[in-house]
Amino acid sequence: MTQSLIQVQPPDSTQYWMRQVKCREACPVHTDACGYVTAIAGGEYERAYKIARATNPFASICGRVCGAPCEMSCRRGSVDSPVSIRALKRFVTDKYGPETGDFTAYHEGCNEKMLPPGRGDYERVAVIGAGVSGLTVAHDLTRIGYKVTVFEAWSQPGGMLTVGVPVFRLPRDLVQWEIKAIESLGVEIKCNMALGRDFTIADLRRQGYKAIFLGVGLPKGRRLTIPGADLENVYDGLDFLRSFNEGKPMPLGRRVAVIGGGNVAYDVARSAIRPVSSEATREETNAEMERGEKTAYDIARTALRMSGDKQVHVICLEGREQMPADRREVEEGEEEGIYLHNGRGPKEVLGVNGRVSALRTVGCVSVFDQDGRFNPRFNDSDVQDLEVDTILFAIGQSSDLSFLAPEDGVETNRGLIKVNPDTYATSAPDVFACGDIAHGPRLFINAIASAQIAARSMHDYLRGIRTEITVQKQWHPAAYTMANDWHRLIRHEPPVIDAERRAVSIDIVEEAYSESEAQLQASRCLRCNVNTVFDTSLCIACNGCVDVCPQNLIRLVGLSRLVLDDRWSQEISTNLGVAVPELRRLSPEQLDQMGGIMTKDESTCIRCAMCASRCPTHAITMQRFEYRTECVSYGVAG
Repeated sequence: MTQSLIQVQPPDSTQYWMRQVKCREACPVHTDACGYVTAIAGGEYERAYKIARATNPFASICGRVCGAPCEMSCRRGSVDSPVSIRALKRFVTDKYGPETGDFTAYHEGCNEKMLPPGRGDYERVAVIGAGVSGLTVAHDLTRIGYKVTVFEAWSQPGGMLTVGVPVFRLPRDLVQWEIKAIESLGVEIKCNMALGRDFTIADLRRQGYKAIFLGVGLPKGRRLTIPGADLENVYDGLDFLRSFNEGKPMPLGRRVAVIGGGNVAYDVARSAIRPVSSEATREETNAEMERGEKTAYDIARTALRMSGDKQVHVICLEGREQMPADRREVEEGEEEGIYLHNGRGPKEVLGVNGRVSALRTVGCVSVFDQDGRFNPRFNDSDVQDLEVDTILFAIGQSSDLSFLAPEDGVETNRGLIKVNPDTYATSAPDVFACGDIAHGPRLFINAIASAQIAARSMHDYLRGIRTEITVQKQWHPAAYTMANDWHRLIRHEPPVIDAERRAVSIDIVEEAYSESEAQLQASRCLRCNVNTVFDTSLCIACNGCVDVCPQNLIRLVGLSRLVLDDRWSQEISTNLGVAVPELRRLSPEQLDQMGGIMTKDESTCIRCAMCASRCPTHAITMQRFEYRTECVSYGVAG
């Protein structure tokens, strides 16, 4: 083979390199997780917070309860386990987030480039619903010059953050601090104001609101229409969570069945297993534990006494590995005494004198059909009765659109508000909607992302312009080596309080990393924004990089092995100026004499820099790819 190499670039190199930073690509708001994790590893905590906050007005909350799609895509996960990105975010939000009582870093950290460049003229905008989507819209529109009023049906703002997430997972004072930070921008929130009960869309229009946003979510739970589902002590899981979080839990029996296998089902089950007790009793028990006056046996006995010897069972269609609930939720629930029944579905609720006496279950053969659609199949010969006296359905959510009137002009589709998926505009020009009410139940971070789009669209509507997102990129030389013993650093989950203590309290389950552990966990990041860049003009085809690569992912490939592939043959033809048919008439020896291509599998590269350090001609260098997205407005919206 000659010493000539053919230079081949990805079809869209900017998008290609953006996709290499998988955590950021997977995040719906494209938070630079690699950036803030790296900053934590270097002890730059305030900088880390501002990076985490840049595109997310609820960074502190996401540090506690985000579903963390970034972790599911983390490249470190292909080596051993993903970086604990969410918990590291919590580490810095504890230090600089609104929960500290100081909003300075919160305000300074906002990425203004992701807000439309034009400003409003303080037109009045109505936001219905003070959940994450509604408050995100209020946050963005207020910052760019609109007068926003948020109407909330409940007695306090927060939406599902307040009524849906259990108090032992998300501190309510943290929720309120994050909301206060948004209010400090000038957002007005009016509680106990329900659309359809206290006012209508027509009322808002008459009052001079120039645009209206619907972020009403999916407030109702779904039930199965199985025999006995209308018996006493059969509840909607969302109603139960709402009452539990308000400190007024529904009366449960001693044996509870929760139907569902997702995170909401486990929120319900873990709430149900906690004792119904006064705040004074909880404080007394916690104080005794802190003084060391209770043994584990005493704690367990106290828990049984307070809960009435309660048992909580989760009935789930999926197998353990296929469950939609987070693995840690399932494990912590198991530690707290929850019984899990996998591969079973509810068939009938049995009762005596109008009250629940048992749940009849049937074995589930498969959950989805061959096309991937939800279509469970059951084995009717595998029937079991579980003795219970309370049943909680946690199988999904549904809407309540009774507030809509024909004159509102807002169309619906199968229980959701019909929207343009690119703009979240409804069929009424001045009404927009997003979050769960527009696309069904998703993560909080998905609702935030859709709300940012909706806010831009509302601005475009009010200004008569069109806003688009552009990408600005830069390359920088990177003096980079992996952390010492990086391959031996294992993922440690953030600490949690003992299961015995959890059983008798509603204390926050998860604790924060210590500073030393946070830095150690952050150093596990493989730095996917640092890349090996090849200069083929300097390469002498010595194969040193191939030999030294610990992942065995670099290859020097002769043209004979690539010329029959249509994509590669066209690249080769373009680079050599030889027509494809002529190339394919050449012998393998002739093709290999013409040159070769250095291939590298970016998906498994660990950015160890060993290839760059080995290269004698510096044909391989380590460079950091940085990019930012920003809003640009164009003329009159067409």
